[in-house]
Amino acid sequence: MTEAPTPAVPAKPIADVPVPTDTDAGLRQLAADTFGLPHLRTGQLAGMRALVAGQDVLAVMPTGYGKSAIYQVAALALHRNQGQGAQNPSQPGSARRGPAVVVSPLIALQEDQLDGLLEDLGREAAVAINSGRSDSEVHHAWEAAERGDAVFVFLAPEQLAKTETVERLAALDVSLFVVDEAHCVSSWGHDFRPDYLRLGEVRGQLGNPPVVGLTATASPPVRDEIQQRLRMKDPLVLVHGFDRPNIRLEVIRHHTDRDKRRAVTEQVAALKGPGLLYAATRKDTEAYAAELTERGLRTEAYHAGRKQDERDRVHEQFLDDHLDVVVATTAFGMGIDKPNVRFVIHADIPESLDSYYQEIGRSGRDGEPAAAVLHYRPEDLGLRKFFGTHAPDEESLLAVLQVLRAADGPLKQKALAEQTGLSPRKLTGLLNQLQETGAVKSGRRGIRLKTKPELPTVVEHAVERAEARQRVDRSRIEMMRGYAETYGCRRQFLLGYFGEDLPEPCGNCDTCTDGSAYEEDYDDAAAAAAGGEPFPLQAAVIHKVWGPGLVMRHEEDVITVLFEQEGYKTLSRRAVAEGKLLTLAT
Repeated sequence: MTEAPTPAVPAKPIADVPVPTDTDAGLRQLAADTFGLPHLRTGQLAGMRALVAGQDVLAVMPTGYGKSAIYQVAALALHRNQGQGAQNPSQPGSARRGPAVVVSPLIALQEDQLDGLLEDLGREAAVAINSGRSDSEVHHAWEAAERGDAVFVFLAPEQLAKTETVERLAALDVSLFVVDEAHCVSSWGHDFRPDYLRLGEVRGQLGNPPVVGLTATASPPVRDEIQQRLRMKDPLVLVHGFDRPNIRLEVIRHHTDRDKRRAVTEQVAALKGPGLLYAATRKDTEAYAAELTERGLRTEAYHAGRKQDERDRVHEQFLDDHLDVVVATTAFGMGIDKPNVRFVIHADIPESLDSYYQEIGRSGRDGEPAAAVLHYRPEDLGLRKFFGTHAPDEESLLAVLQVLRAADGPLKQKALAEQTGLSPRKLTGLLNQLQETGAVKSGRRGIRLKTKPELPTVVEHAVERAEARQRVDRSRIEMMRGYAETYGCRRQFLLGYFGEDLPEPCGNCDTCTDGSAYEEDYDDAAAAAAGGEPFPLQAAVIHKVWGPGLVMRHEEDVITVLFEQEGYKTLSRRAVAEGKLLTLAT
């Protein structure tokens, strides 16, 4: 383990408690004395230790588990330990290091963490630079960072699209690069955000400080892509707290939309809150909220179509227990740490098990019993397939390439938008597709073609990649169908999707209660030990047509494999055996 460098004493020490020379003891003491964490959970100390030693970290832990403490304690430890070195700035190793840069997608999340840090550390220990701040507030934030007073600087990813912002940060000698909600960097993830794709490149421009990616949910392919996109090298991967046995899992099937809506309303009205009801459309959130209000529940709708101040008000009322139910689209809930949510009901099937797991994980964080109920109508899958379809715009892709080829040198994105007539948002999406082909590069000077390729060929490759992504998206919807329609233990199905093995049925889902989970249980461990399972869980395999894949799930008559280019496929055991469709990867 390498030791952190030892720069000079900060201009304003944040606290006077000395840090013990033993790394673990020092981290524990900081966590207890400064952040009020006398007992660290599994994985927290290991993550802190790795960051202090300069190792990258990927932490996959549910909200409320303490992911943020990993980077907060590590950043403060680096800040304080640096103050124990030479007083003379001219001595080697005594130059003051800069702050931890924290990238967070929502201003509300930034403000929540900012408030907590200022309460714990005081002064100007944490600052935010975002569109919600006035010019004078942003100016003071930069001053605090440049003076060395700020240990944490919070930014939204779009801020890092500005060259001047990255250059100013680079001059600060950033100590840690923190990516909150890291699944947003993965196009496999359930909340992919194009602005996140630039973060690996930004990290390089900041001098490649240790990076920590934090997310509440990430299946194996999402974890792999996070590591790739953030350019992690030999990271410490921490996966903890996935199994939430206090949450009861249920699926209720319906034949008609009318029956489903009535059942959803009646169930939510009968449950003791506070709770969340998720619906697929803004219109439905308003309709359910109106019906529940008529039944006497304190209810509000939440969706991206409401004004920001209205959304903030709903958020605050829910956290303060002034609402019984929030009826929301997926726009609500990211990063919310409310321990006493008693239920999460889904009126419509989500687009993936990734998003479903994160949403139901917002219940029962106090460890008390909670309910997660999915109201399922097979016909609703058509709506999700529609949402998941994003046809590539070949004409616009070609237009971008033509402008880049005609340019004398790299173009800034603003200039490229002006010359193509494309909106900034659409242009970002197109550039992401083109960069995935390797033909387009984005750097500090701007965007350029890496070589002189045949433009139609580049467009063709971009379209092929986009179509592969669509196949993956459709396969994730099919995995959601599999969860809804399984007769096996739902918790085993859900955890298996994330690469976690639950040897026995959970006893706390509807299929366990009715007994079908025990009838369908497939003993993979016993079969493998007996030589009867040639493709055990998590085995790397190769399909004759679909290429490399990873075995994700076994049932009595089928194997589920995740393929790199095709997504999730459910294969008949008999067909696999008779056609020799799979081989173990060497």
